[in-house]
Amino acid sequence: MTLKQGKNHLTYRVESINIELQLERRLEALGLTEGSLITVLNNDKKGSLTAKFRGARFALGRRIADRITVTEVQQS
Repeated sequence: MTLKQGKNHLTYRVESINIELQLERRLEALGLTEGSLITVLNNDKKGSLTAKFRGARFALGRRIADRITVTEVQQS
């Protein structure tokens, strides 16, 4: 599934990022890399998606969120 399909307050593991190289490098510099955990804070289906990773909150555009493949992490 893609991050764009993520549900509020669930945590996901990034499997791959399939976007142009310059933007991928920028996301890596912010700490969003393959294998990292990301929690969706607000995905109300309009505007940008708000997520938390590496201890900081970020707003990601829908086009970017649609290019990040994730799997849900089971909370215990």
